[in-house]
Amino acid sequence: MAKIGINIATGSLQQAEMIVGIDLGTTNSLIAIIHPESKQPTALREHNTSSLVPSIVHFDPYGNPVVGEEAKKFLETDPQNTIFSAKRLMGKSYKDIKEHSGFFTYKVIDDDTESLVKVQVGDRFFSPIDLSSFILKELKQRAEHILKTPVTKAVITVPAYFNDAQRQATRDAGKLAGLDVMRIINEPTAASLAYGLGLRKDEEKTIAVYDLGGGTFDISILKINSGIFEVLSTNGDTYLGGDDLDRTIVKYWMSEVGITEEELRQNKALSQGLRLRAEEAKKHLSSNDIFSIDWNGETLAITKTKFEELIKPLIGKTIECCTNALADSKLTAKDIDTIVMVGGCTRVPAVKEAVSAFFGKPVNDSVNPDEVVALGAAVQADILAGNNKDFLLLDITPLSLGIETMGGLMDVLIPRNAKIPTKVGRQYTTQKDGQADMRISVFQGERDLVKDNRKLAEFSLKGIPGMPAGLPKVEVSFLINADGILVVKAKELRSGVEQSIEVKPQYGLTDEEVEKMLMDSITHAKGDMQVRALVEARTEGEQILSVTEKFIAKNTSLLSKDELVSTAAAMQALQLALTMEDKDLIHTKIEALNEISRPFAERAMDQAVSGALKGKTITS
Repeated sequence: MAKIGINIATGSLQQAEMIVGIDLGTTNSLIAIIHPESKQPTALREHNTSSLVPSIVHFDPYGNPVVGEEAKKFLETDPQNTIFSAKRLMGKSYKDIKEHSGFFTYKVIDDDTESLVKVQVGDRFFSPIDLSSFILKELKQRAEHILKTPVTKAVITVPAYFNDAQRQATRDAGKLAGLDVMRIINEPTAASLAYGLGLRKDEEKTIAVYDLGGGTFDISILKINSGIFEVLSTNGDTYLGGDDLDRTIVKYWMSEVGITEEELRQNKALSQGLRLRAEEAKKHLSSNDIFSIDWNGETLAITKTKFEELIKPLIGKTIECCTNALADSKLTAKDIDTIVMVGGCTRVPAVKEAVSAFFGKPVNDSVNPDEVVALGAAVQADILAGNNKDFLLLDITPLSLGIETMGGLMDVLIPRNAKIPTKVGRQYTTQKDGQADMRISVFQGERDLVKDNRKLAEFSLKGIPGMPAGLPKVEVSFLINADGILVVKAKELRSGVEQSIEVKPQYGLTDEEVEKMLMDSITHAKGDMQVRALVEARTEGEQILSVTEKFIAKNTSLLSKDELVSTAAAMQALQLALTMEDKDLIHTKIEALNEISRPFAERAMDQAVSGALKGKTITS
């Protein structure tokens, strides 16, 4: 059997290369390396400054992004143009975050679709990928300034529960920042590596990684066997973290001082001011019994005892997650050899005590909990650079593999540097009503448009039953076996129609060709991403026009003459925007059409519901 046309050997790197480890966090991000002299993982910092870069992006009046401490200053004075917690938006649609939209002081677009969420700043629209890339670019420049050498390769960490879309979004953000992302690794794996766990060949251990960060909590149970990390289970809460501990203090102060929820909603500066004072109190109470400050003519005070009483339910939630994770891994607390603590909030004494009591042993927190993940990423980077000879490097794919989607875009299923063997599946649907065939085109490469990548194979999935567009569910799966042969399978899940192909290209790629493809992807990253964003905006615009057209044809009687005229004008404006090379303009016109159509869409929904309920009695 022929092997897939990729040269596995190019996965290993020369020792001379510098690869950095990056923790792209919800609240703070940082970058670490293995120090060339001490050979110890070290977080990079300027003289007498913190290694942490706040994951905050502020846009000045001219639309230029400012990142980190500089941006943090604007949280209170210019909240609508200051983006924080962008990681919470990674790979998410508005529907995913709808319940928590009040948390964000900036405008998160409600287009009520499954498409990825966007943030509006003035008349520009940014994806979480764009926002994360600004943070990564700042980290890259910071590292280059400290190290006095170009930094182009990185290992970036993500939570263990991040799905395929969120991991790919993180890779894209790295590429946009000018980084070749060598590997995406799980944060708990990185934390374990920072403690030296899993670095000995003969080591067998079961580890719990308790990670309470700024915006998220997760607990992962890992099994380490001869340097291989296996995530046995993961549990957590993507909306439970330091922010929520702060919020308990804010609510306490609101009741003490007499501030209403409505006042906070109306006054973003007041909201941010209280949030930042509460964060200050939380940190202070880790080593003091009382916090008191005069602010805006009021005294804000809280004791350690009161704070611990307020956060007890939140800590209880994390312990519940630990119980669930243990149950999923079919283990008990006694089976856990080590508990590794990650995230700034694990400094809170009440948190440490609760975790220690639950597992029945002292926790391991000797490594700085803010830095532990980045330090572990640096250890992984060192292994990839070939500097740690004791560590087994598994075979990896040197180039990404994916399929062509609407608009000629490359949708990556198996990213470069994925371990072999591997299997990945993703669901797609049809673009047209009654579509019976779907063409599956397989490509290899790092560019955003398939025309810039290398085509490996193509086949058609025929016999899809006639259904409205968007209803069929076609699962496309990629399997690379231990021999490096790629099998691509497409299956329509409702009907069971299936088709597969083995990819046997006529020729392989030389190391030089692979290197050139990688370099091109970094060089053209910005242009590629802009083209992708434009194609995606046009696709979204065309879909919304089509849906609106069908809706109006069906519900003309529900619309007033004025509504029909204004809708037609908004549709015409969007149609015109689609012919231009400006994705922000397209998003503006989509948003304008959504604003106009939302009231009558709700009216139609109400009518349909009341019609459906006519003549029926509802029992309580």
